[in-house]
Amino acid sequence: MSELQTAVAGCAALDAPALSDDEAEATASLFAALGDPHRVRIVNLLATSSEPVCVCKLTRPLGLAQPTVSHHMKKLLDAGLLEREQRGKWAFFSLNREAVSKLAGLIDLGDEGR
Repeated sequence: MSELQTAVAGCAALDAPALSDDEAEATASLFAALGDPHRVRIVNLLATSSEPVCVCKLTRPLGLAQPTVSHHMKKLLDAGLLEREQRGKWAFFSLNREAVSKLAGLIDLGDEGR
């Protein structure tokens, strides 16, 4: 299991009876990765794209320079929220659907949380 998968796999639903220290740490790292508005917008842009997106296609919609976009992409990638595919000299990114599903499960408290 990769480090990225380990971070996602270590999370527990927030409605779990009790979170271990490791589960709380893994869950916090996912939320921390989304703690920046630009990263939330990146996740939104990737979620609405039908195919992987090159960093060069994200600079204009985000209004950020390429190195800044790359920095945010690395944070999301390290948290396990993105998948990266190298095509020649360009990197293309898509959402890690398993991680996003896990993230959704973390905050879905069902009927009991309402």
